[in-house]
Formats: sequence, structure tokens, C-alpha cells
Amino acid sequence: MTKEPPWWRPDVFARRRPALEMRARLSAATRTFFAERNFLEIDTPALQVSPGLEPHLIAFATELLTADRQSSRPLYLHTSPEFAMKKLLAAGMPRIFQLAHVFRNGERASTHHPEFTMLEWYRPGDYGGVIADATDLMAHLSAVAGGSHASWRGVECDVTAMPEIVTVQAAFDRHAHGLDLLATSGDVDALAREARRIGVRVGEDDRWDDLALRILAERIEPALGAGRPAFLTEYPAEMASLARLKPGDPAVAERVELYVCGVELANGFSELTDAEEQRRRFMADMDLKESLYGTRYPIDEDFLAALAHGMPECAGMALGFDRLVMLLTGAQHIEDVLWAPVG
Repeated sequence: MTKEPPWWRPDVFARRRPALEMRARLSAATRTFFAERNFLEIDTPALQVSPGLEPHLIAFATELLTADRQSSRPLYLHTSPEFAMKKLLAAGMPRIFQLAHVFRNGERASTHHPEFTMLEWYRPGDYGGVIADATDLMAHLSAVAGGSHASWRGVECDVTAMPEIVTVQAAFDRHAHGLDLLATSGDVDALAREARRIGVRVGEDDRWDDLALRILAERIEPALGAGRPAFLTEYPAEMASLARLKPGDPAVAERVELYVCGVELANGFSELTDAEEQRRRFMADMDLKESLYGTRYPIDEDFLAALAHGMPECAGMALGFDRLVMLLTGAQHIEDVLWAPVG
């Protein structure tokens, strides 16, 4: 097998240079966008007590030595700056953003890299505010990129067009042959029957969320963000993550994901501020992680203390900045828009 030449070789680098120079302009434009809207750029540490507690993410672990080098304690590279940023919200910062390097082990594909850049921001109010921010940001950055269209593997999207806002329930009904997801809530047998009906594989040990995510990935996501951006909203309560449940309708959570050209770009919430409910979800997630992978990550007790002390009603969104650069430049692989890819 022929070994690929190193990325730094001038003839190799020259192919990526135009997209990388555009990346630099888009980074600067992103900072201008948020500064003009009274967001303050902050910078939180990559080393954290807890890397993030999504059950399927694998973190990079390390050890922090004491000054005398006689003892150490475990730390992790964060998978998101979320916990530290929310502590700043509890401290009284109202509108904040950062472009953070984040780390996820075992992830490498055309849209995945073990170290990548996440644009994350928080503001007062509910997730309607971050939906509006993301809509305006895409229009702002597309002007810098010199056109309104994003593309990915033959799918085109006018990122300046009025976005589609569709609930998960409506998306499943439309793109999964009338599947009523909420009617199957928590009932793995019912959802398995529906999955087989529409021709989606069912594994022997699948849980309800495994099936829901597989149908989402195979039938829903490819249909989202073609022609115009799409915001997928109102996830079932079982998929709430760190979002609060919808007031008046606890069957769904105020969670939203942004899709462009069938690619997931961002994940946002009306943030959960109840420390005890957050602890319950964390424990359930780590129990699941331990059952699946034989390991669990520590809970950041300082984060829960900040929630208990009082985090204001707010919303946040985390956007894969490298992916957005890919779509706006027409790049076909995430490494095409990274200055120095991980070897």
C-alpha cells in the first residue's frame, strides 16, 4: 500500500490552502457576529473533572500531577465546554460564546475528527433565541464565503433561506412512513415492530433509544436541510439530554438540532436548571455507559452545585464549526478544513 504524503508538503498543502484561508476569515467573522450582538468571548480549560456524560462518547483521559509530583488525580479532555460555560452563567455572565477545541476518541470519518472546533454559545431565554442566532449566523458567514449555497455529496442548501422548523414527531411521520414515535414511547417492542414495518434493521439487544436513533439516522437525517436549513425540535423526553421538558407537554423536551445538506451541524437546548433532575439523568447515562462499555465517567459535582446555587433560565447551542466550514467551502472531508490534522 502506498503511503500518503504528509499534509505539510507544499504540493499537498496547496490543495487545502484556499479552504483554510476561508476558514480563517469565517473564524474572524464569527467573532464579529457575536460581538455585535453583545456576547462576550470566553475561554475555558480543556482539562476537566468530567469530560461530558453522553453514554456513547469516549473521552481522552490523563493525570494531573501535584506540584511535588508525588500524587495525581484523573482528569479528562472535554468533549464539550458545556459544564464550564454553565458555571459562568451561574456566576452571572448573561451572553457568552467560545470557539473551543474539543476531543472525542474513537471518532474519525469524513465528518468526524478526534480533535475539532466547537462553537458554543449561551443566552437568556428559551431555545427560540439560539435558533434565531444560528439562522442569522449562517447568513452572515455565507456572505463572507461569497455565496448563499452550501453543498455536501450532491445535496445543495441555500443557507440564507427561511429555515424549516419541524418537530421530531412530524419528521418521523413524514419521512418514516407515518411512524408515530411518541405512541411507542419507552416501548421497545412497539418501536421494533414499526422499524421492521419500514425496513429498518432491529438488533436482538436493541433498546428503545437505539432504534429511535437508527431510524433517525437512516430515514430522517438524510432528508433534512436539502434546499433550506432545517431545525429538528421537540425531541421525546427519553432523548432530552441536558434540555428541560416542554412546559405543558412533558412528553417532549426543548431540544433542537440543526441540519444542512443532511449533515447535523448543531445541537441546542432550553437548558435544564434543576440540579436534582440533572443528577438523575447523569446517573442513568453512566449506568447505561457501564452496562454497554464497562466504564463510567465521574459527575462534576461542582457543576451540579452551580446549578443548585442558581443558573438563570437560558438556552445554548453547540455547533460543529469545522463542518460548517466544510459545507460553505464545498470541502468533502473534515481534514480538508483543519490546519494540521491529527496524525
